[in-house]
Amino acid sequence: MSEKKRRSYDSSFKLGALRLADDPDKPDAEVERDLGLFGGAIKDWRKQLRSHGEDAFSGSGHQTPLEEENRQLLRKLEIAREERDILKKAIAIFSKKPKTSSGS
Repeated sequence: MSEKKRRSYDSSFKLGALRLADDPDKPDAEVERDLGLFGGAIKDWRKQLRSHGEDAFSGSGHQTPLEEENRQLLRKLEIAREERDILKKAIAIFSKKPKTSSGS
């Protein structure tokens, strides 16, 4: 059995393919076949472009500005919780009455 390796395409390739597919004389299926794309790729990429605008096709590991902001805010929240826990422990330590020693 041979496994098909999933190909990835950069944003400039996808945008170029969409420009080719915008030609009314050439159906999407023909563009996909000519470029060696999977069936429905042009339709999927058009949908992504409509829904995400200029943030579409950000690439592997890249996030939209909204996703990046969300990630940063979650990280800040995690840090704030850690700081809060440290302060709780410090308050507990400093709230204890000191042990008195009986000097002999």
